[in-house]
Order: sequence, then structure tokens, then C-alpha cells
Amino acid sequence: MISVVIPTLNAERALSRTLSCLIEPAMRGLVRDVVIADGGSTDMTLEIAEDAGCEIVRAGPTRGDLLDAGARAARGPWLLFLHAETALEPGWDAEAYQFLRAGGDRRAATFRFALDDKRWAARRAEFVSRLRNRLLALPYGDQGLLISKTQYERLGGYKPLDVLEDIDLVARVKRRFGRAGLTRLAARAVTSAARDRTGFSRLSPLKNAARLTLFSLGVRAEKLQRTR
Repeated sequence: MISVVIPTLNAERALSRTLSCLIEPAMRGLVRDVVIADGGSTDMTLEIAEDAGCEIVRAGPTRGDLLDAGARAARGPWLLFLHAETALEPGWDAEAYQFLRAGGDRRAATFRFALDDKRWAARRAEFVSRLRNRLLALPYGDQGLLISKTQYERLGGYKPLDVLEDIDLVARVKRRFGRAGLTRLAARAVTSAARDRTGFSRLSPLKNAARLTLFSLGVRAEKLQRTR
């Protein structure tokens, strides 16, 4: 029923943990396939994916390119976009199933952001994420995104961006269905605090906040990418 799409680039440190949360849902038939969209890994990422029975597609150069290539290769009617360094906590599949049964084909869903770090800085980042979601309803890709393949295609899919590609798609969901078109599930999406090791560059929190503010004011994501 659900195709999981995971973009990767040298993600060997985190990928096994992420895939492990998909095993039981796959055994029960909820997860139909897992597509690894790889941007040119040179570590053990592809070997790990092959051993787990994932389908592998190669694309790039941006994360948006990878996500869209994975979506096009997916066989299920539902898409779950998940970062390689993010693992969903137990029980996520039951919530996702209820969302699908409740007519989620006209909405999209995300999970609660969390970090696998006990330090105060991690709790601060989680608080900022909750505040952003409450005020702007603009979750990042770290929270996952569950959406029907039909709606994904109608919205135009991910654009070839490496900056705010997740926010850009969610904003189109909101424009089409309003704030009610985005549901936040209770299960947590737990992201590794060492996510910078996965190969994708990350913006500093201040620069990221500045770009999000500009995007919210109407500046197009394509322009923000050019000023990276």
C-alpha cells in the first residue's frame, strides 16, 4: 500500500536504523516497497540497501531530484518520503493506516520531529520545530511526508531543489487544501543528531531560519537556492 522513498548520499551510518522501522509494517503488508534514490554514494549505502531488498534508483544532483526520481519508481498508491537519518518510532504504521482509511487521499501527513540526543540543544531544536509547525504549518522533511501518489503528481512533485524542497511541496499542499490538508500524526520521526554525516550539506540554523522567513514572505525557493 505504501512505497517508502529514501534519498541517500553516503548514508551508511544511519540507513540500517531507518530501514529497521519498516520491517514489521512490510511483513504486515502496509509497506509495499522501499525505494532508495541515491545521489552517488561511495560508502556501503548501496550494499546495505541491496541486502535489505530495496529498489535502487540513481539520480541527482539535488535532493529534490532524488525524491522525485524515487517517487516515479515507486509502485504503491501511497508515498512516504523519509530521510535516511530519520527513523519512525514503533506504532507509526497504525497511525498511518488510520490516516489512509480516514480519507487521507485529499490530505498529507507528517510526524512529530525529534532528535536522538539528550542534550538541551536538541530539546530547543524540537521546541522550535513545534513552534514553526504551530505558527506556519510548514514541517521540514525530517518529519517525513505521507501523501497519495495521485495528489503528489497533481501538485507537480518535488522540484529540483537542494534548499527548502520539502517546504516548497508542503506549501503547495496548503495552497490546494488549506491548513486542514496537512495532518500531523502523533508518532515521532527521530532524526540522528549526526545527520550531517549522511553526505547532504546542512544550512546553519540562522541561515535556514532566514530562508524560511523569506519563503514565507513570497520569495520563490528557486531564488533562495541561487543565493545559497
